[in-house]
Amino acid sequence: MSTWISRAVARGLMAAALLALAACDLASFGGTTRVALFEGAMTLAAPPGYCIDPAAVQKSGDTVVAVLGRCASTSTVTPGLLTISVGQPGSAGVMAAGGPALAAFFTSTEGRRVLSRSGLAQDVQVRKAVGRPDAFLMRLTDRAVGDYWRAVTGIGGRLVTISATGAEGTPLAPEAGRKLVDAAVLALRMANPSALPANTP
Repeated sequence: MSTWISRAVARGLMAAALLALAACDLASFGGTTRVALFEGAMTLAAPPGYCIDPAAVQKSGDTVVAVLGRCASTSTVTPGLLTISVGQPGSAGVMAAGGPALAAFFTSTEGRRVLSRSGLAQDVQVRKAVGRPDAFLMRLTDRAVGDYWRAVTGIGGRLVTISATGAEGTPLAPEAGRKLVDAAVLALRMANPSALPANTP
């Protein structure tokens, strides 16, 4: 089970980490609030006040990683960076394992290594894990980026990971990070109603 989860999650998390680091000096983005992916099969959507920078959307085969920021530096929404990775078809199958199994994996040495920006398990602590019908959320402390929230959910059979961190010089408080991740999960699910499992809210 752990190997299955690891393979499905690791690629997206690593690519997302690299893209977020490349964009960490940007406080706000122009751009759009929606981008069609996979020939229209899925829509990448931003929460209110946030935009998708077209230059910060990377496609590799049938996976996508994107970075989102405030639409304008004068916006009143919380400043931060959202990193969203969309995995391969079928990768959302790991969600069927359920919250307890996901929590057990991500708190293990292998799981913390997958989450770590450095690739070292000892650099990450899982401070809180929250399983709910629409997503699995974690509050993490990573030596490279500090305290932040990450969500894992499934849309259209693809595993989607979402993380909220501060822009350089502007830390994001954990409470604000949780709200931003929640808003991003909601925006994605509302933009893809036909791609959600029938038994989820």
